[in-house]
Amino acid sequence: MDINVATGSLPWYRSLSRQQWGVLVASNLGWLFDGFELYALFLTVGFALHQLLDAAQYNEIPRYAGYILATTVFGWATGGVIGGVIADYIGRKRTMILAILAYSLTTGLSALAWNWLSFAVLRFLVGVAIGSEWATGASIVSELWPDYARGKGGGLLQCGAGIGGILASGVWLAVGGVGPNAWRWMYLIGVLPALATFWIRRGIPESPRWEAVRERRYAAHALRRTGAPLEGENVALTRFTVVDLFADRAVRRPLICAFVMMLSVTFAFWGVGTFIPTYVGSAAAKSGLSAPYWSAWAGLITSICGVAGFISLGFLADNLGRKPAAMLFYFMCLVLTPIVYLWAWNFTVLLLCVGIFGFFSLGIWAWAPIWLPELFPTRMRGTAVAFCFNAPRFISCIGPVIAGTLIVSLGGYGPAATIVGLFFILGLAAAPFLPETKGKPLPETLTPALRAGAA
Repeated sequence: MDINVATGSLPWYRSLSRQQWGVLVASNLGWLFDGFELYALFLTVGFALHQLLDAAQYNEIPRYAGYILATTVFGWATGGVIGGVIADYIGRKRTMILAILAYSLTTGLSALAWNWLSFAVLRFLVGVAIGSEWATGASIVSELWPDYARGKGGGLLQCGAGIGGILASGVWLAVGGVGPNAWRWMYLIGVLPALATFWIRRGIPESPRWEAVRERRYAAHALRRTGAPLEGENVALTRFTVVDLFADRAVRRPLICAFVMMLSVTFAFWGVGTFIPTYVGSAAAKSGLSAPYWSAWAGLITSICGVAGFISLGFLADNLGRKPAAMLFYFMCLVLTPIVYLWAWNFTVLLLCVGIFGFFSLGIWAWAPIWLPELFPTRMRGTAVAFCFNAPRFISCIGPVIAGTLIVSLGGYGPAATIVGLFFILGLAAAPFLPETKGKPLPETLTPALRAGAA
């Protein structure tokens, strides 16, 4: 059966095989636990710094929080780019297993920090491990899911991050009041589900598309060793994938546009969205309410609405197209940033706006696992997807630093967030220049034998 053709009148979810669902569930779980760990940082960074800094430095907490977030993003960028290259050479499945193992070994180390600098270094290591995982999951889901449902698959994959945020918020509601070391327990708890995911992922299949490219790559290298002249794809297959990515003129335009779109959302989100729990906590304190309690609720509301946003973008991408769906979410993020940080006139309205903002500011990330894999051929897909998704973080890692500095210098969250949020304009401007790929096969189609193996 052709995996790219819906079966009769069956709904889309009934026409997928158990293997295809299994790959999605395993990839989603890995991203879920990564999302738990990342959102745990958003929820706890302010409280951790209260313990890791001297009392005289408390007024500088937003600035130091920016440093911590920036080092995490920088580590994510480093590990993400490396992980994508590795996935193109040793396979999607094996790279995911290595990333899970690395994450399991590093995430708990954050609980051992003794000052803000050690915390920053440990966060960098966790970022490296987390960054290595996403591109492999996005690649294998796109390569095993059919064309007619790939958008939904990407949205369902990405929603794992939001579910992880929900779990993190729930755990923080439970442990946030146990004392000054509550933030350390968050990172220790984060180790356990990652270890479970490592074992789950041992049973997922390798991508038939990648296996076919591996065989062709071996054959191209063998041909080159004989001294025979290489032509066409054989030339590309013998190049290092990073070199191939920049040497292939056919992918240059989507590479640049996708990079700009990711730079837009990473810079704006890490400079705006990550401060939501801290901002709501400060607003709660001004109203005489518990800051830890309401910061946890802000995270929970954002994450729940974000899950709905992830899934909605996937369905919209399969129905309206990749381009209009992505542009809608970028536009709404641009408009909602000043509404949340400047114009929410009371605490109840602020929480409502935070939920709507979470729907779009988290949901916007789903365009990446949906659209990016459809822009590049299999031989470089892991490298290209990882580069576009992660390399912008080498630049956007300064977003939290800039936002934290602006918060201190401008005397509040509102003006700083509004300024940084203008970066959403870049994504809105770049999206029209990418090709529409709704319902189209991946740049390399499956052979009949591989289709049978993937079905």
